[in-house]
Amino acid sequence: MRPSGRKNDEMRPVTIETGVSRHAEGSCLISVGHTRVLCTASLQEGVPSWMKGLGRGWVTAEYGMLPRATGERMRREAKSGGQSGRTQEIQRLIGRSLRAVVDLDALGENQIVIDCDVLQADGGTRCASITGGFVALRQCIDWMLAREMITQDPIRDHVAAVSCGIWGGEVILDLEYIEDSEAETDANFVITGSGGLVEIQATAEEVPFSEDQFMEMLALARKGIGELVEIQKAALEAAGKPEGGQTA
Repeated sequence: MRPSGRKNDEMRPVTIETGVSRHAEGSCLISVGHTRVLCTASLQEGVPSWMKGLGRGWVTAEYGMLPRATGERMRREAKSGGQSGRTQEIQRLIGRSLRAVVDLDALGENQIVIDCDVLQADGGTRCASITGGFVALRQCIDWMLAREMITQDPIRDHVAAVSCGIWGGEVILDLEYIEDSEAETDANFVITGSGGLVEIQATAEEVPFSEDQFMEMLALARKGIGELVEIQKAALEAAGKPEGGQTA
């Protein structure tokens, strides 16, 4: 039996609270079990220098963990001389995942930065960041549309992420930390609302996993993504559409 008593195909409780930052164009606090991530979307007019003049926009992400997000205090990366390789890898994953569902041409020469700050970690922080990051991005796009900064909705689909793995010889959905740290196989799936595969990261720790086990993980991932997309939709519906007005 799993430590939490969950069934193998059962997600942890997931909540998404929107509008948690009064200054950001989009924001939410996503909780997946005991994992909590603050996601904000910030509009920056103009694009990176290497994109100027192309008429396209850009979506990027930054990720970080607060010093006491885990069982023991970690030094802030700024105090340690820079971001770790793990941090850089995760924020690139978040950016790639969100760009996969955005028409950058329709965004115009605007950049949206998604900041994902882990307040508390209990496994699945990158997956929660992608899932919550999409909600913040959607709010930012709606904010721009309400102010007629863009005329066409650049978001083509929802996107979310969930972990699967093999723990105790069984395929399970949505690993919490104790499972993640002991798993024989750990995998992260990024999938769109319509079922398109964006990215899969799967690693066997000791014993290689079979194709049948991989397909079982993929089936569980699709189930979890379906549930996450419905939670995203409900959170955005509860948030409502922003009112138009002058840009900040």
